[in-house]
Amino acid sequence: MLPAAAATPRTLLALDGGNSKTDIAVVLENGEVIARQRSGPFIPHLIGAAAAVELLADDVATALASAPDGIVDLAVGYLANADLPIEEERINEAIVAHGWAREVVVENDTLAMLRTGTSAGFGVAVVCGAGINSVGVGPDGSRVRFPALGRISGDWGGGLGISKEVLWYCSRAESGRGPATSLTDAVAAHFGLPNAVAVTEAMHLRTIDFDRMHEIVPVLFAEARAGDPIARAIVARQAEEIALLVSTSLRRLGLTDGQPEVVLGGGMLTSGESLLVDPVIDAILAVAPGAQITIVSDAPIYGSALLGLEALWASDLSLTDEERDSRRTRLRESLRTSERKLT
Repeated sequence: MLPAAAATPRTLLALDGGNSKTDIAVVLENGEVIARQRSGPFIPHLIGAAAAVELLADDVATALASAPDGIVDLAVGYLANADLPIEEERINEAIVAHGWAREVVVENDTLAMLRTGTSAGFGVAVVCGAGINSVGVGPDGSRVRFPALGRISGDWGGGLGISKEVLWYCSRAESGRGPATSLTDAVAAHFGLPNAVAVTEAMHLRTIDFDRMHEIVPVLFAEARAGDPIARAIVARQAEEIALLVSTSLRRLGLTDGQPEVVLGGGMLTSGESLLVDPVIDAILAVAPGAQITIVSDAPIYGSALLGLEALWASDLSLTDEERDSRRTRLRESLRTSERKLT
């Protein structure tokens, strides 16, 4: 049970962790952002929950310096790579151990994406950035989730996965085991090497940082637009996978009728690449003709902070709907202002 409203404004620590960066915000219960920080990637699946949280500790401490007594009432972490209940539990325990907040909630980052792009917090959200994941939430609170552990749990794509697929086709083409593709020359040229296999070898030997793998995605899009059949097939497969996550979730939640809200986010979907986005939209509308589809423009930290604030507000029965809406607007504007200062 969260504490009742007090004379001193309650405060929130919101975390949005991804494969490339982690956004941190300290927010007053009226929606005003009083501190922002940006930290490194959140990778508990690689280094463990405690170590992943520890990597954020200095930046969180800097942000919490703006909070009364250096502690907040509630910390919410909507985090990538928190895909299983046991992973959420371990991350929660690691955050609790730092003593940053009186109460801690940890869930997957797809829920923040869903809240960012929906009016009421239910519908379906797909994040396709470095990885790919989705969540569906029904009006009654029922959820549809997938393990999202990569190919071993039935997933395909995301920026990292699709880049590996490009290199697979390039290696096959250059060795004679597969059809020719313009991707071979394009990938080699991007990294300044004689051929695509040399790119693979350089990433294996770490003479090219493996983290640069995501740079292959724009190369893929460019070759697809130029008409290369292999590139177009890879992009089409990614579109099919995204649409399948949405359509399966809508069916399982019984939301194919009416006007279900569908949120699309992550770097690949916000890129505006029509060869990817247009087929996704068409496929969703074929299953749910009334679907209201949004490609989010706000940073996911907005959804994280909003979910946290709504948890704080739940105990304040004096708040009117108009005041809640005003606080949501203040939060969005305050985060956008602080975002510009970070970039």
